[in-house]
Amino acid sequence: MSPTVRTARHDDYDDIVDMTSDVWADRAMADYIPDVFRDWVDDDGAARKTLVADVGGHAVGIAQAVLLTETEAWFQGMRVDSEHRGKGLGSLLTDHLIKWAADAGASVGRSMVFSWNEAGLGQSLAAGFEAVTSFRWVHPDPADVTPEMTVRNDPATAWRYWQGSDGRDALSGLALDSGESWALSTLTQETLDRLAAEQAVLTVGEKPQGMACRVRTTESDGEQLAEYAVGVWRDVAAAQSLFTAIAADAATLGVDATRVLIPETPRHVAQAAYAGGDVSECPDYVFEIRDLRELS
Repeated sequence: MSPTVRTARHDDYDDIVDMTSDVWADRAMADYIPDVFRDWVDDDGAARKTLVADVGGHAVGIAQAVLLTETEAWFQGMRVDSEHRGKGLGSLLTDHLIKWAADAGASVGRSMVFSWNEAGLGQSLAAGFEAVTSFRWVHPDPADVTPEMTVRNDPATAWRYWQGSDGRDALSGLALDSGESWALSTLTQETLDRLAAEQAVLTVGEKPQGMACRVRTTESDGEQLAEYAVGVWRDVAAAQSLFTAIAADAATLGVDATRVLIPETPRHVAQAAYAGGDVSECPDYVFEIRDLRELS
């Protein structure tokens, strides 16, 4: 029976639960899709589309695209039932979402894959994506501490530092998106101006030697979490002050933990481990289609 692609519905929920029950069984972690699926269905509209591959009236694949900006689309949640893998359903879903995103005006599309997810890495390449960057998370503990360097909430200075940073180059100009969890988009001066007013933008040093920006507080595994879109810095001393400033900022919010996105380079990872403490064990990879219109 040939598969069809259609918009996801609430009555697909049981199929989605079955499909995702063994996705990462060897990693001792549950898939997040069942927790967000109903919200995805409810939120479908001009800026978000969730599709399923249907075989015989059952959803056996799922994927979603989200418009992060006028030109940037994010693809996520790609899953295919274990009994239907290797049949091209992932590429079929991606092709439909690429057309949807291109028709909506997006010119570039991106996605994220855990570095240990070999099937996901292969699927991304098969769907036409190319790997463009990688990152890790650092988790400094919230604490009432004082950095050695001067700390300011200064978006203009942060923007100038970001533009000349090797971290920006390593990340291809991307940072954690302020609207969509687990998505990355281009960090702009306008975004920093807004975050300075609504959240926090941190620079360290009289002559800036590092910057970070907070995008939101959220709940994860029962803990209140402060998320920082990116952290970049010049050297070990700057890293120490930057992560101390993040710890202090998080403490003022009363959160339990933090998550800071950093470039996956030997320098950044090593210095973050020294200055910031807990660094995620594995990197995450970001894939990109540079011109969706060519594939739509």
